[in-house]
Amino acid sequence: MQQKPYVSREVMRERIRSVLSACPSIRMRHMRIRDWGKVRDMIIPAAATPPEMKCRINMGLIKKVTHWSYDNLIDYLSVNPTRDEVQKTVALLEQGTEALAFSTGMAAITALMEIFSPGDHLIATDDLYGGTLRLWNTISHKNGISVDCVDTSNVETVKAAIRPETKAIYLETPSNPMMKVADIQAIAELAHAHGCILIVDNTFLSPYFQKPLTLGADIVVHSGTKYLEGHNDTLSGFLVVRDDALYQQLNNIYKTTGACLSAFDSWLLLRGIKTLAVRMEQHQKNALAIAHWLEQRPEVEKVYYIGLDSRPDKALIDRQCSGYGGMISFRLNSAEKAVKILESVKLIRFAESLGGVESLLTYPMKQTHADVPVEVREALGVDEKLLRMSVGIENIDDLLADLEQAFA
Repeated sequence: MQQKPYVSREVMRERIRSVLSACPSIRMRHMRIRDWGKVRDMIIPAAATPPEMKCRINMGLIKKVTHWSYDNLIDYLSVNPTRDEVQKTVALLEQGTEALAFSTGMAAITALMEIFSPGDHLIATDDLYGGTLRLWNTISHKNGISVDCVDTSNVETVKAAIRPETKAIYLETPSNPMMKVADIQAIAELAHAHGCILIVDNTFLSPYFQKPLTLGADIVVHSGTKYLEGHNDTLSGFLVVRDDALYQQLNNIYKTTGACLSAFDSWLLLRGIKTLAVRMEQHQKNALAIAHWLEQRPEVEKVYYIGLDSRPDKALIDRQCSGYGGMISFRLNSAEKAVKILESVKLIRFAESLGGVESLLTYPMKQTHADVPVEVREALGVDEKLLRMSVGIENIDDLLADLEQAFA
């Protein structure tokens, strides 16, 4: 077992002296929490950010309380060094200026909806995560906010849906589960021309393969539970922005409503993001192989994957994305075949999530989109014959062998 390098007391004292001389705020005993990362690295250099469980301030003397306004205290408490680190990391990946880390993806979207007021109108992708639709159809509707879901892969359809009270356009691209792609740059120009903001859910591709802020989006949404973390062992959500005024508005909601990401979950995110690039490349490599395999199967009526050259929107995809990700949907020739495959896979797991290292097969009709009205769901193509696959990073021969025996 390798021992940690010994640091003598004299060396440690010298490091502390250098920190004190470099950081006047420490000498004045008013060091901010966010300064601690710099101090830690100067005193005890570390290769990885540790989880730091800070959630209170010891005032000590009653006279110290007078130095704090309530707002400053809340702002201080809302900062955790580990969470601050993951927020900066995700903002950097998306080429934004600020990011806010939430306890779940839905917590992030719920907080986002607080920037709107009764009477406001939103336009959204008609084919997106069922939980988002459930939020809009229940809580947002109750709060007087209306959402029209349209085919956002058609810019003219989006334009036709704009009303005087429209405040935002919300895209999920590629969409879930039909993998429709919206032209982010064109819709950003359309939104801004009508005084709207553009929000893009970038969960499916991650910032490794798509950066909506660089294409004109104002806010990027992530379920960090998925590709960012990548190991199916924590929940998280993110909002990323590039405008300071928008950040201040969202940050006030963030620290007021309190659905902040814990220090330990922040650390898990930092750990997962370290392998984001290698994971996304392997997800894509496996997904391309499986999509081509599915295209050759007589039981498969249609394959929905943005990496296929047969897609009519392939030029748009290649223009705004640097890769294709690991999400595939496919339609079988019968509902019975779909159920048989779900019950027969062994290495691939029949489960609802996505974006982890393990391959998962989902039945959208019964799982992710169960709350969507039947007539809406079927109009989108989310029926009893459709399956969605989150392709993992396992050996491709093993994955194809599992599909082969499940299809048999």
